[in-house]
Amino acid sequence: MAEQGYLLDNRAGLAGSRCVALAALYDPSTFRHLEGLGIAAGWRCWEVGAGGSSVVRWMAERVGPAGRVLATDIDVSWAEGAVRPNVEVRRHDVALDDAPEQAFDLVHARLVLIHVEKREPALRKLVRALRPGGWLVLEDADPALQPLSCLEALGPAQELANKIRTGFRTLLAQRGVDLAYGRKLPRLLREAGLTLVAADAYFPVALAACGPLEIATVNLIREQILSNGIATSAEIERHLADVAAGKLDLAQPPMITAWGQKP
Repeated sequence: MAEQGYLLDNRAGLAGSRCVALAALYDPSTFRHLEGLGIAAGWRCWEVGAGGSSVVRWMAERVGPAGRVLATDIDVSWAEGAVRPNVEVRRHDVALDDAPEQAFDLVHARLVLIHVEKREPALRKLVRALRPGGWLVLEDADPALQPLSCLEALGPAQELANKIRTGFRTLLAQRGVDLAYGRKLPRLLREAGLTLVAADAYFPVALAACGPLEIATVNLIREQILSNGIATSAEIERHLADVAAGKLDLAQPPMITAWGQKP
């Protein structure tokens, strides 16, 4: 990576509000996909890079007392909200650590591998952790497909939003984030030996949760925006005020969800 470290650091104090916003925006799509693959009582699941507790809690409910959910992340300060008799929380870095010595019915990672420098070795760890017949579900954004905050740049407020988003993408790329990673997922799952591979995309535009996610993200990276000359403090405050007032039809990049089954 050109620069080390995760720009959207889950250990930062402001990351909690961003996790809440991500859950509000993306959990319905995630749950729809996992339900479609048949998650049920007794399943053993691994939630990789959990970041928050919403998906873990949902999985624990679906697999019931006979099932198990392993929730891992590089930081587990969020874990209190995930505590259940059938949930194990473990500190784990998918980029560096070996896969757990378990065989899972379902392995799921959302917005994880796009931030990992050695993505393909990490992906193969996830595949190895599956039992025969188990499902891998990967969800990652593809900002290169749609890089704007406001699809219609009708005036200064929209132009400012797009300027900040463009700068944010530059910061991500400097840290080795593959801004076109989402579109590659079906091919990568096939190359990893999975079958029944398929994918779809969820493209949020002008949804209520886009606003809180934008506010949380900008606040989290405010110092980097300033130090890299992306926007001034006054511009940041004006943008946040525009978002809070509901003046912008905000969009997020397409989230590609891809899934495949281990033979």
